[in-house]
Amino acid sequence: MTEQSVAETLARVESEERELVLPRFDLDDAWRLGSALRATAVERKLPVVIGISLGEARVFHTALPGSSADNDGWLERKSRVARRYGRSSYGVGLTFKARGSDFDLHGRLDTSLYAAHGGVFPITIAGVGVVGTVGVSGLPQEDDHALVVEHLRALRAEMG
Repeated sequence: MTEQSVAETLARVESEERELVLPRFDLDDAWRLGSALRATAVERKLPVVIGISLGEARVFHTALPGSSADNDGWLERKSRVARRYGRSSYGVGLTFKARGSDFDLHGRLDTSLYAAHGGVFPITIAGVGVVGTVGVSGLPQEDDHALVVEHLRALRAEMG
């Protein structure tokens, strides 16, 4: 990625982070969101794992053909980044890159526990803040991120 494309992608991701704030989110919403993500992944034959958490509780998890335990590890590491920073894991990684640095080298966190790669988005409720995460792992990071954004956007539209 060129410096310009990093800046442009970061600006888009930051806009998505501001946009994708929900009016509410509960266990039924987690099921609907996770099920919709899974249906799309099945239809597109994507080798992914999908996970949703509320607080520290995993409330939805599925693995599709072609995914592996490694994807579960990536999902958890990216989820820790989203929880810690209250931002998308992709946005955090791009922020480091835009500053000419690297999260793995300069993030001052154990990279066996944290990964600032695309695919996990915080679940943010208006007036409340971050209450959980939704994520995908198994595709290139830009595609993991885009799949989550596509479905958060649809859920937000459905909620009004």
